[in-house]
Order: sequence, then structure tokens, then C-alpha cells
Amino acid sequence: MSAEPLKTLFHPFEAEAVSLPRKGERVLFLGAEPGFRLPEGFDAALHLVQGFRPHFRALQGAGFAVMPRLEGDGFDAALVLAGRHRGQNELRIAEAIERVRPGGSIVVAGAKDDGIASLRKRIDELVPLDGHLPKHHGIAFWFRRPANAAVAAALCAANPTLLVEGRFRTAPGMFSFDKIDAGSRLLVDNLPGDLRGNIADFCAGWGYVAAEVAARSPGISALDLYDAEFDALEAAKGNIGNTAAEPNFFWIDLLCEPVERRYDAIAMNPPFHRSRAAEPEIGAGMIRAAAKALKPGGRLFMVANRQLPYEPVLAAAFSSHAEIARDGLFKVLAARR
Repeated sequence: MSAEPLKTLFHPFEAEAVSLPRKGERVLFLGAEPGFRLPEGFDAALHLVQGFRPHFRALQGAGFAVMPRLEGDGFDAALVLAGRHRGQNELRIAEAIERVRPGGSIVVAGAKDDGIASLRKRIDELVPLDGHLPKHHGIAFWFRRPANAAVAAALCAANPTLLVEGRFRTAPGMFSFDKIDAGSRLLVDNLPGDLRGNIADFCAGWGYVAAEVAARSPGISALDLYDAEFDALEAAKGNIGNTAAEPNFFWIDLLCEPVERRYDAIAMNPPFHRSRAAEPEIGAGMIRAAAKALKPGGRLFMVANRQLPYEPVLAAAFSSHAEIARDGLFKVLAARR
């Protein structure tokens, strides 16, 4: 997300349309991202919630109190930074309603390209808005926390936890939360059935690939899941099923934080963008992280969009590599350290 929605979020305070929180008050900030600047006179204590590890670390490094999952209640006000996932936006607003004291202000903002206008309309149908302002290619709107939580209940009911293929519990906002990703399925269908030893799933998400590895490879002695999204990794803990080895879960940023363990094989479906544009360097960084985490002779199996140029990165980091499968959209690459 660009810095503009953050500016939009604080604009109602700068325009004096919403009263500045006073010293001694507590303000919840859901979906907080690094790079925001507080308006002069915004003296309340901020309690930030951010489950994406890179943002979490950046906010923590800037000195803010930040948590990966919401804790506490009785906040005096809340800020909600909306993104592209409508269901996640609605659930965050529901959380704000549940955790803010009755009468407290809830301010929501997002980019016009991410559907903030339709979100404003949706919330206005449930609770009267006090106002809205367009600014910085986005819209901010705000309302008072109603006396009861019926609005929060309605938003939660509209965005329930899903059960994908009768096995995997997911929630809006997670990668491919409503179905098994086609690339991940292609990867699983082309993994060897004799994986043994210590195995890791990089970018594990809500656990599909790791669950299939566990089910198909009884010879594994350790299964570790890594992901930067806190909520997805928490979901994976319930989705992994029974395994021969007790699984371990690591909430880390694989591009910046070292992997301490060493593996006989790693499977991964790395992200290739954080904004709308493709960013191949993310996957390239994941490849280099996997190479460092593999034992000598260890194997990497990864899936990627066909057009992404990962082969030169594999050639530089591994002793050998090959394409072992492809379909109309994806390719599966294997490499040996």
C-alpha cells in the first residue's frame, strides 16, 4: 500500500472534522502500516495491530507499541486502515466496534482504487456516519461506536470463517482464502512422494502445502512452516492435521530474518507482489533464503508464474536446477544445493 491512504486516514483530524484524541486516551489502530505521521496535538497513546511481519518489525523499530493480534478493549477511539480485501476490512471495523467504548470515534480510510467508496456505503447502511472526506486519492469516513454490538455481529456474520474443501479453515484477507491456489496444487501434485528428513514449507500460508506433504510423506522427521502473515500461520496450526513429526511454526520475514534450522527439502509458493505490480525480487530473495537453509545436497521445490525469471537466480544459488512441470499459468522448479 502507498503512503497516501495513511495520509487520508489522518486528514479528518488535520481538517478539524474529528476531534484530536487527548493525552491519557487510548486509540486502537487496526491494519497499521509504517510511514504515518501523527497530526500535531494527537496526544493519545496508540495501540497498533499489524500481523504482516515486515510492517510489524518496521513499526516496532520506530518505537510504537504494536501487536500481531488484537488484545484489550475499552479503547477511546479506533483507526482502521482499509486495504483491498473487503471481507478483512469489514472484520476490522467489527473488531473496532467491539473494542471501542460506546460513543468513541471510529475513523476508516482507504484508497479509491481499493474500493473504499463501496465500503463507506456498506457501513453507512448499518450505522449512521458522522461524515466523510476525500483526500490523497482516497476517502476517510467516521462514525460513533453504537451503544450495542449488533453492527459488529452483522459484519462478522457476513464474513464467516471458511472451510475449504472440507478440511482447511481460512478467513478473509489470507492468500487464496476461498479456494486452494492453483499454483500450490500444481506444486503438491509434482512433489516426490518419498520426501524424508527435515522438511520446511516457506511461505506456508494457511497450511495447504505442508498438510499435503505431511499426508504423502510418512518418512519426514521434522516439518516446519514459515510465513510472514500471523493470522495465516495461526490458521495453519489447525489445518496441518496429524503428522509423524510435531510441526513447528515460525512467524518471520524470510527476506530479512535468518532461518536457524537446516533442511533436507523445502517446498514453497513465494509471493511475487505486494502491490498490483509484479515484484520478482521477492521470489528471488526467497530462493536465496532457501539455499542458505538447505543442507548440502538438499532440494528445493517451488512454483511460480511462468513468466517470472527465477532460473538465473536458481543457477547462481544451487548446483543444479530444472523445470519439472508446467501448465497454462505456472511452472514447478526443482533445484539441488
